[in-house]
Amino acid sequence: MSRRWCRKLEVAILSFAGFTGLLFLLQNEKSRHDLKEAIEISSPIRPIVTEHPKPIAECRENVSVANLSGFAELPDHIKNFLRYKHCKEFPLLLDVPEKCGGPDKSYDVFLLLAIKSSPGNYERREIIRKTWGQERMYAGVHIRRLFLSGQVANAREARKINQLLKAETEENGDILQWDFHDSFFNLTLKQVLFHSWMEARCPGVRFVFNGDDDVFANTDNIIHYLLDIPGAGDEHLFVGQLISNVGPIREKWSKYYVPEQVTASNSYPPYCGGGGVLMSGYTSRTIYKESQGIELFPIDDVYLGMCLQKAGLAPASHSGIRTVGVRVPSSKLESFDPCYYKELLLVHRFVPYEMLVMWRAINQPNLICGKRLEVYQRL
Repeated sequence: MSRRWCRKLEVAILSFAGFTGLLFLLQNEKSRHDLKEAIEISSPIRPIVTEHPKPIAECRENVSVANLSGFAELPDHIKNFLRYKHCKEFPLLLDVPEKCGGPDKSYDVFLLLAIKSSPGNYERREIIRKTWGQERMYAGVHIRRLFLSGQVANAREARKINQLLKAETEENGDILQWDFHDSFFNLTLKQVLFHSWMEARCPGVRFVFNGDDDVFANTDNIIHYLLDIPGAGDEHLFVGQLISNVGPIREKWSKYYVPEQVTASNSYPPYCGGGGVLMSGYTSRTIYKESQGIELFPIDDVYLGMCLQKAGLAPASHSGIRTVGVRVPSSKLESFDPCYYKELLLVHRFVPYEMLVMWRAINQPNLICGKRLEVYQRL
């Protein structure tokens, strides 16, 4: 009995050892297979680019503006502008410092698309990424893209929207967000902060497109136009839809209402409509320098005109930039005909689905138009 019991015990021990070894081999093989599969299906994901922003002292309210005559009767958004217009520095919440390859390599970027976008405008940003705002090489030059944004004023909503912007940055690496309230009267602040960022991160960029996220831009035509500009961005260029001989709107109902408490002047310098402008790197750097000595003004395109005027430079008109839309010869004609847009540089304004439809239409190889209008040539 003892021999038989020992034999059974021996068989049991050997069976257990064999089964344990088999499990180990199977598990080891599965681990190697999982690792191999993970390596095969993984793809590089652009990481979130974050830096610890330099400490910026909190900008305090200028309470003395309450003593201005008529201040109490002003709309709240104008009161807030007067209280904080001296504030020109805000922390960056999202940054992409290598967007241009670093300051030393930024000369390789021919065109930087700097698009002003409110935080919640996800659909507009996504359509632009897929259409005219694609980062690519075209005609032998590099195109890069940035969206410029602030913060939502409502704190609860801001927490959600900030997560959205963070996710977009993680996936696309194309958002600059500052810690200020994103509003119409803060567009000038956004513009000034962008030029400051450019000076530090992308000082060598050749040309800049600066516009809103509801414009349709034909970046192919823009590149062809800029390639014919002498100086490769080292000379003055600032073109758009020129506006001159106008002044502040004094009616309170207007979005563009600017009271005398903001400016006593009844005239604006010549400027280009803020829907979209093209400027050289030289002019962008000049705007940055001049903005250091000019206090903020609530209308951003007028402010750029002020900076140019102080530098002794002038904005110019380009018939291919239509910031008030396209006018067709007759009401019987279809205004959304791609033949009206194929030779233009920019049209304001488009809803997201229109951008996609028009981009696909003007890029059809079989598109035939009756007359070719070379409006993108230098005028």
